Amino acid sequence: MKFLAILFISFFVISTNLAKERPNVVIIYGDDVGYGDVGVYGSRLIPTPNIDRLASQGLRLTDGHCSAATCTPSRFSMLTGIHGFRRNVRVLAPNAPMTIKPYMYTLPQLFKDAGYRTAIVGKWHLGIGDGVTAVDWNADVKPGPLEVGFDYSFLLPSTNDRVPCVYLENHRVVNLDPSDPLFVGSKPAGVVATEYPDGKKNPESMTYYKSSHGHNTSVINGIGRIGRQFGGKSALWNDETMADTFVQQATEYLSNQKKNKPFFLFFSSQDIHVPRAPHPRFRGKSKLTFRGDAMVQLDWATGEILDALEANGLSENTLVVFSSDNGPVYDDGYEDGTTVLTSTKEVDRGHDASGPYRGGKYQIYEGGTRVPFIVKWPGRIEVGTSNAMVNQIDFIASFASLLNIELKDTQAPDSRNVLPALLGQSSSSYSLMLEEAKRIVALRDGHWKYIPTPANTGGQLYNLDLDPGEQTNVVEQNAERAKQMNMQLEELVATKKGIRSATK
Repeated sequence: MKFLAILFISFFVISTNLAKERPNVVIIYGDDVGYGDVGVYGSRLIPTPNIDRLASQGLRLTDGHCSAATCTPSRFSMLTGIHGFRRNVRVLAPNAPMTIKPYMYTLPQLFKDAGYRTAIVGKWHLGIGDGVTAVDWNADVKPGPLEVGFDYSFLLPSTNDRVPCVYLENHRVVNLDPSDPLFVGSKPAGVVATEYPDGKKNPESMTYYKSSHGHNTSVINGIGRIGRQFGGKSALWNDETMADTFVQQATEYLSNQKKNKPFFLFFSSQDIHVPRAPHPRFRGKSKLTFRGDAMVQLDWATGEILDALEANGLSENTLVVFSSDNGPVYDDGYEDGTTVLTSTKEVDRGHDASGPYRGGKYQIYEGGTRVPFIVKWPGRIEVGTSNAMVNQIDFIASFASLLNIELKDTQAPDSRNVLPALLGQSSSSYSLMLEEAKRIVALRDGHWKYIPTPANTGGQLYNLDLDPGEQTNVVEQNAERAKQMNMQLEELVATKKGIRSATK
């Protein structure tokens, strides 16, 4: 009996130590959240107590990046470890097919290989369908997240300014009435389905607020959208309760998890993307208008997830990441009251969403990809601040290292292992990093930043140590360095093997 007791204790200790190396992982992903939109990163007009609490319990990275300054390529890169420009990934139309192909190795697939359950709740915007057969929104809608590694999904299929304005749970549209079938783009002749106002022809139908440019095709819930939707009235989301719906799905998922099997949850919020429609209980909670109040709502959602982890006894062995898919944007299609001043840079009533950095969404400057980046893992990550340069594209290689999974050269080829930096064990990671905005790719080499320009005009070179706001182009004073970085950039963009092999 004594031997068996010792054996049991030894097994328990080994199992406990193993569990500590296989943490649950929760990624809380904001949409268009800038570096300066969070209190611990400098926000003074938007209260973010829950995100600030997360930072006070973990590691706040000050040089943390998404891979691209627009959402679809940055999400693609994070989930595949492949830079979006290599697959010509751009912001997708409402009826675009999947950009992630089922044969690609993905972040959720990595976790599944390690024995994890995997789930995504929130915005997708990576396409649905195979691009060969038209998506039938009234039957099984696939391929989608379940075909690329997720066990469960509850989605905003595209993004909240695009149709279809319905939720998709796994392969089915939620609450769809067969007598009012759903179609995107066009509907078959003779089929009866709800028709929504055309905002171009009937601008008075945009009663929530007006579209300032482009977002005025189908008007749903009084808000103009990109793309045409027919039918699906019973399945329409409510913009003002969308955050509540996603939080409910995420917290229910967490309440069903067991401590003896790890899970990966990707909580992909629609906040603070346009159209910003925070629940009325959040209106006026910031010193700004819809944009600031939507950020307060995202902070609330973050707090709800953190509290659910605590309530279910999951906090101690859960690694939580908070970040954003790209930098900030102000007026992005709707007249929602966001005031933009352009004398020096875009700000909203004195609130500078990109903090000390230049630019934002769509732009190649630091404000486009340098975003809030907080990592918490109790007992494993020491509380503090780090200036190590890290990128979301490196999640696959970093978690593979944590879970002792060896990646093939063809799997996530642009993802590199920066686990020591993510865990706060190293103040540095690697020297070279690519940043993407639309069709421009720039190179970071430590504190140097090189941006190519057309027609061989010498490009732009910035010393971020001395000039974090990228105001002074020093390419003429450092012509040789600029030439060298341009050559490195061209090599890294052109390589077929990916950055991981090219920078070994």
